[in-house]
Amino acid sequence: MATAGKVIKCKAAVAWEPNKPLIMEEIEVAPPEAHEIRIKIIATGVCHTDLYHLFEGKHKDGFPAVLGHEGAGIVESVGPGVTRFKPGDKVIPLFISQCRECRFCKHPQTNLCEKSWSSERYDIMSTTTSRFTCRGQKILQFMGTSTFSEYTVLNEISVAKIHDSAPLDKVCLLGCGIATGYGAAVNTAKVQPGSTCAVFGLGAVGLAAVMGCKAAGASRIIAVDVNKDKFPKAKVFGATDFVNPKDHDKPISQVLAEMTNGGVDFSLECVGNTSVMRSALESCVKGWGVSVLVGWTDMDDFSARPIQLIAGRTWKGSFFGGFNKDGVPKLVDDYMAKKLKLDEFITHNMMLNQVNDAIDLMKTGKCIRSVLHVSKV
Repeated sequence: MATAGKVIKCKAAVAWEPNKPLIMEEIEVAPPEAHEIRIKIIATGVCHTDLYHLFEGKHKDGFPAVLGHEGAGIVESVGPGVTRFKPGDKVIPLFISQCRECRFCKHPQTNLCEKSWSSERYDIMSTTTSRFTCRGQKILQFMGTSTFSEYTVLNEISVAKIHDSAPLDKVCLLGCGIATGYGAAVNTAKVQPGSTCAVFGLGAVGLAAVMGCKAAGASRIIAVDVNKDKFPKAKVFGATDFVNPKDHDKPISQVLAEMTNGGVDFSLECVGNTSVMRSALESCVKGWGVSVLVGWTDMDDFSARPIQLIAGRTWKGSFFGGFNKDGVPKLVDDYMAKKLKLDEFITHNMMLNQVNDAIDLMKTGKCIRSVLHVSKV
């Protein structure tokens, strides 16, 4: 392309400081260096983790930054040494890495990678390296992706090449939320056919977890949320029962125990709230119950009574649903083969300059997923 090797000036939504609206700016995006790829972002979802960094984490060293980590786009140019990608390829930039060389990449039971941004600066949610500048100042790259920009640069180990006919304004959701929730059920919890599950929180991640439980063959899927307006949407993805904790004067774990003869086989916490995490654990049946932490947070400690685990429950966490980079193209293929829902998650389609409106919709619980249309194909 004509822009290859040159600095690109483009539009991006910049978070100059925490707890403030994003500002549309013209930024400069440097060319990709060795083993890097510059991507033209076509569409991006707005995920709660973006809001977490902006309104909850608020780490002073994590700003200014371009947020966004749930995008899809087209390769604009590649740096020296890149052989698996070429300009024009459709791709999904990822906040996970897969270098294939470190001890984590070589271990079959994890999708972590020593070369990921999260290995050292997970609290700041960015790396020291960035190809962004604005007003003469370096702008941080959020979660190694920064998809609230018309262009971004990633290391090739964090980019998944996908099918040429994939609709980017749909499959962008596989960059985080849908893969995370779905994989938490099928990969991390390993939900079994005929089992009973409870999913706490019915945002996009929770609804994807419901979808994963159904795909795994669960016979009963209990959707738990304080917003009853989300129950009809949960039914679309496979939920069979619906519980609003506000409707009960007893702990939700007790309510679920009474519904299921002692507790569910699997529970998935998709809120990012430590008290809900404990409730999800306590909702599991003793002896074999498995509870999975899915919601992202690093704000508070959490606790449980030792006997709850000694009695046979398992408490575990899930990062990107246990998927690695190689798993993402398969998810795209499953969507295109109508084996995976994506369209049903999208409640709002907006433009990049409406990003603050999309954030407000999520803060007030008025959307499942807003997709921002960033650039034209």
